[in-house]
Amino acid sequence: MFQAHHVLDAGRHNFMGAGKFVIDGSAIEARTVELPTGMLDIKVFQTSMPLSEICGFAARQNPKRGFLFVSKVLGKHIPVLPSKVREVHTRLASQIDPNLPGPVVFIGMAETAICLGNGVFDEYVRLTGRQDVMFIQSTRYPLVKRRAIEFLEEHSHAADHIIYEPEDAALKATFYGARSLVLIDDEASTGKTFVNLVKNMATIMHHVERVVTGVITDWRGPKRSQEMQAQMPLPSTMVAILSGEYQFTPAPTLKLVEMPKVTGTDSFRDGTLRSNFGRLGLPANLYNVDGAAQRCIENLVESVGMPSLPYCAHGQHGEKMLILGTGEFAYPPFLLAERLEAAGFHVLYQSTTRSPIMTGLAIGCRIEHTDNYGDGIVNFLYNARRQDYDRVLLCHETPVGSVDPRLVEALGAETLEFSYEKI
Repeated sequence: MFQAHHVLDAGRHNFMGAGKFVIDGSAIEARTVELPTGMLDIKVFQTSMPLSEICGFAARQNPKRGFLFVSKVLGKHIPVLPSKVREVHTRLASQIDPNLPGPVVFIGMAETAICLGNGVFDEYVRLTGRQDVMFIQSTRYPLVKRRAIEFLEEHSHAADHIIYEPEDAALKATFYGARSLVLIDDEASTGKTFVNLVKNMATIMHHVERVVTGVITDWRGPKRSQEMQAQMPLPSTMVAILSGEYQFTPAPTLKLVEMPKVTGTDSFRDGTLRSNFGRLGLPANLYNVDGAAQRCIENLVESVGMPSLPYCAHGQHGEKMLILGTGEFAYPPFLLAERLEAAGFHVLYQSTTRSPIMTGLAIGCRIEHTDNYGDGIVNFLYNARRQDYDRVLLCHETPVGSVDPRLVEALGAETLEFSYEKI
């Protein structure tokens, strides 16, 4: 049954100290965060946005790692203005060398950084005008498709990633002929995930010369950064909005934390995932005004009774709206939210996740529900309450009826299926 967990003991989740200071001429801010799973000490060395605007903190329900940097600009665990999400995409894209050796392959990491990766890719295309680029995402879902590589995210609650070979001939040539890789994730704390990915990609991409890793927050610090560089099989650079380091001291109770089932079945999902929103590769400018994905979004806007976006200048009756993605399906719902915001609607955006996080600090409440991909595992929606919105559009790439009715009921939501077949 539906469960909404609210903060019960906020006193156990508090900042022990916060302020600006300098250590060896480098740190500009430090905080110690007390979590039920341990103590998290952080230092900020460089940032183009205030830490308080970029992220908060919470405890993972994960005995491997008891802390989480909760992004306030990602649109995953905290609802956010689409324009703020786009600002982050642009900030990161503008830091990536516009003259990378081509072809260039962008990879967004499932599930948290799929929207981020696709957005940074689109902004890079817009800023540079380049067409010798493509985007592809990692995924956790088996398909009857040729797998390019598999790799591990060692600290994650769900470790296995799959990257499929593009089916389109031109994208396949770009993929295997790439001379530059751009890997996007929401944060880096050790860099091991990037190292694992690059080592695997190097076995199938024999022409890569440059690797760029991009994150919102880079928490590796000098020592971990050097270790990551030493392990990388190819020359690499990191771009980030914030750079710092952390130290986590686990509490004895961390070993007792019970993690819910977060791994799915091995059954193929081709019947469930009928449209390619990134798992099989996307070309430059798919989401421009003439692209198939953009036409899909415009049709969906009309299907929920809203005026055609180009002609809509004002919000409808001052409605507060939440556009909600589901799991790995994050970027097209974001684009819908972005279009509605640009048209004058009051819109926030976020998506559900399989990541189990305890309530407290940056996690005010959570709604548990069964995933809509057929895994039968618990998924979560954080910091969303029905009373905060007049209208909730719950967007999904899976068939009609696949979304857990408990989530729909909890939010009073309308479900909205995205499919190229509907164009």
